[in-house]
Amino acid sequence: MKLTYTTLFVPEIAPAVSFYEKSFGMKAKLVHESGQYAELEAGGTTLAFAAHDLARRVVGREYVAATPGGAPLGFELALEPDDVAEAYERALAAGAEAVSAPEAKPWGQMVAYVRDANGVLVALIREL
Repeated sequence: MKLTYTTLFVPEIAPAVSFYEKSFGMKAKLVHESGQYAELEAGGTTLAFAAHDLARRVVGREYVAATPGGAPLGFELALEPDDVAEAYERALAAGAEAVSAPEAKPWGQMVAYVRDANGVLVALIREL
């Protein structure tokens, strides 16, 4: 078993893709012409985005959508940048909400948290 991709359900694809490209240097590998789906290369795994309309059709039922300003959903998207502090600042400049500034943790990691433009909790983690 291997994790091949994670899909975030978002209101609009283009702004979500743009945010992750600007904030974290990811590159789009697929943007569907419908504007309802996109994929970014994320270091061997794919980070995908599906517009809410498409996601509801595929899932076949309602779900709890991430929203800016609302309580974060019960998961985090963890990314491993080369430099946590630099990635944190770049994400803030691209419109992320600060959650917790970079901090060296006693278990040997540098960790910071932001929420993306859609309210998804993003952890920035690097071994020290």
